[in-house]
Amino acid sequence: MQKQVASVESKEQIRARCLEGRRSICGKIIRIFPDGLLIEAGYTNLLREPLTKSWLVPATVTASLAPNPVESKEAGAICFGTVFLSDLPRGKPHLYDYVILCGYPTGEMAYTSVGIKKTARRFSANLDKAVNSILAQTPAQPSSSKAK
Repeated sequence: MQKQVASVESKEQIRARCLEGRRSICGKIIRIFPDGLLIEAGYTNLLREPLTKSWLVPATVTASLAPNPVESKEAGAICFGTVFLSDLPRGKPHLYDYVILCGYPTGEMAYTSVGIKKTARRFSANLDKAVNSILAQTPAQPSSSKAK
């Protein structure tokens, strides 16, 4: 997702881009922030019954990262790597629990781990909130009339 959004881009175009860039996020919670979760995505073996009946899976479930992961560019493709996920459904996630959700891209998130600054792709679990987040990142239009 590009960081800058053209000012003429409408909400519907942003929504279409979010739908096009959506990913299936199935992964382990590796850090909890007040506004979301840092997820190690790519635990494709979570996509099995009965685990898919809930977005939150306890850490006691046996799961492992997919070997030789390759992320497709198709909408809804399985997401791999470290991602930040916000706007979660109701529930009480705990460290090392697993999540299974659809995420809509909203940009990037910087965080520090062991004194090293890192960047992760940022996703929202709510399409409307993803669109609003991108709109909020859009620089304001300069006013056409000058104040005297």
